[in-house]
Amino acid sequence: MTTADGPSSRRSVFLGVDVGTGSARAGLFDVKGKLLGCASSPIQIWKEGDCVEQSSTDIWLAICSAVKSACSLANVSGEEVSGLGFAATCSLVAIDSDGSPVSVSWSGDSRRNIIVWMDHRAVQQAERINSCNSTVLQYCGGALSPEMQPPKLLWVKENLQESWSMVFRWMDLSDWLSYRATGDDTRSLCTTVCKWTYLGHAHMQHINEKDSRNMEACGWDDDFWEEIGLGDLLDGHHAKIGRSVAFPGHALGSGLTPAAAKELGLVPGIPVGTSLIDAHAGGVGVMESNPSSDPAHIEIDDKDICRRMVLVCGTSTCHMAISPNKLFIPGVWGPFWSAMVPEYWLTEGGQSATGALLDHIIENHVASPIIANRAASQGISLTQLLNKILKSMQNELEAPFLAALTEEIHVLPDFHGNRSPAADPKSKGVICGLTLDTSEKQLALLYLATIQGIAYGTRHIVEHYNAHGHKIDTLLACGGLAKNPVYIQEHADILGCPIILPKENESVLLGAAILGVVASKKYSTLREAMRSLNAAGEVINPTNDPKVKKYHDAKYHIFRELYQQQLSRRTIMAQALAT
Repeated sequence: MTTADGPSSRRSVFLGVDVGTGSARAGLFDVKGKLLGCASSPIQIWKEGDCVEQSSTDIWLAICSAVKSACSLANVSGEEVSGLGFAATCSLVAIDSDGSPVSVSWSGDSRRNIIVWMDHRAVQQAERINSCNSTVLQYCGGALSPEMQPPKLLWVKENLQESWSMVFRWMDLSDWLSYRATGDDTRSLCTTVCKWTYLGHAHMQHINEKDSRNMEACGWDDDFWEEIGLGDLLDGHHAKIGRSVAFPGHALGSGLTPAAAKELGLVPGIPVGTSLIDAHAGGVGVMESNPSSDPAHIEIDDKDICRRMVLVCGTSTCHMAISPNKLFIPGVWGPFWSAMVPEYWLTEGGQSATGALLDHIIENHVASPIIANRAASQGISLTQLLNKILKSMQNELEAPFLAALTEEIHVLPDFHGNRSPAADPKSKGVICGLTLDTSEKQLALLYLATIQGIAYGTRHIVEHYNAHGHKIDTLLACGGLAKNPVYIQEHADILGCPIILPKENESVLLGAAILGVVASKKYSTLREAMRSLNAAGEVINPTNDPKVKKYHDAKYHIFRELYQQQLSRRTIMAQALAT
């Protein structure tokens, strides 16, 4: 907004864009990290069996709508936006030499040019790739997940040859967004290291030996790509998968192009930072949050930050922890060099379905329509109503504590496989303790037991991390599920450690906006920007009651048994079907 004092008196506002599984969101932040306004726009998704697809055209239109709405709601003009960053799910985008979409769908529909992160069509391809025992797999927890990009690429090559021959660029979604905005095809260390087997530490060694400004993509292991049958991606010096790679927040090209600026309602030339995966943006948005009330204590030292784990809780949950040294943890993705916090090794655990699992449990219950109508009539969310029902049941039954209501119900939450630490995409969900009861109270109990199952899964991941060199004793939670007090308290009780919540709810959007802050040169490094813009809110402590701990220890033991029993059943049935 131009004033009589001229352009120098304009506010500096930073824009973060986050594309999740179901919507595109835009958030505007001031120079202190305060959210000024945000808006979202739904995006289309196609689900057919293991195949889950989206459209980059649809997503860009949704982003444009969300950005304009956010600016309007925050009363921010396009001229005030001083930097822009993108975060997105780690979905795979296919475009031709003109930048037009290329179908990755059996349907042949050219709109459907994105294989969504949760797509599991490439399980067999992942198994074959993992059998090659390449050294690059050491940096992926020992094995590639079908949710990563090489298995998906191999699936397309083997099943959609016409599409394969048409594709000029294969890109992670967040990299495609920054490319669409700037025309600069520089990829992010975050996406390439975490999802494409790019070796970030080799990249850094090359930079040190050459030129600190050099962004040549030198971390690709050509032998790996040849061995798995994707050597043709290397033509043109890795053009199809990225010629240059940079730290998140690196200023791209000449900033926002005139065409993209017009579509977004912004000004050409705005600095745009190299992107982040959405979960990693959440980490950037909260990792330096300091709950201390002492204003002089504004920084978390390097030792303390390495005792933290960030839970980015949405459709799925990612478990992010950093270390100054590389730690190889079986069944946990990484170690990834500089994939979230520059010059630190990231280890990334995860649960493929958490928010999605709770939605599934609730929506497929007979009592769901009744609950939904009651929640709507009361003007509250469905989970808020379920939390109220649980509290009422605790009082009625005189339960010693809320968690005790699920004494007879146990849930293994692997409804979309186990990402960590079993790394078993074939794992299935288990519910133990069902009856013929179809009441809303029974739904509330099933909802609570599912929350607990998810939390036991997180406990398993944390214990696994700590058994392999980490010393995690504090959690930071962000994302939609972090706004649910029952969800967070159950996690605190089950893990026995405090959980720090962010001051600003929209941590992923803040992390994306921080990329724009760094690209604009307001701060010289990503870490410096994090220290200035991360802020802690409420701290949720474990319940100080030994009975609660004893109860959860017992249920956790059953949780662990459920998976072992599943493995036993799998072996029995495989033997029965063997010829």
